Amino acid sequence: MSWSEWLDFDRAGVEKVPEQAGVFVTHASMKVHYIGGSANMRRSLEELLNDQCAKNAKRFHYMPTPSFEEERQKLLKDYADKHQGKMPLCMEK
Repeated sequence: MSWSEWLDFDRAGVEKVPEQAGVFVTHASMKVHYIGGSANMRRSLEELLNDQCAKNAKRFHYMPTPSFEEERQKLLKDYADKHQGKMPLCMEK
């Protein structure tokens, strides 16, 4: 499994994503906005384009994987470990 190249977080960029299971990360100004995973990455990213916070991301990359739930949890744990327990900007509660 390997990550895609970084793509612009807009409709054209999202259309390049396969409709399959995987994980994805969005960011702007070198700050992670959202770490996601779903059975259909393209659909989930399309929904994020309308999210009040997440739509401000500028770029994203993705990795197809059938074990998206496990991979997403690993990514979130790694992020929290590196950022004193904090979650990405659009995932803070």
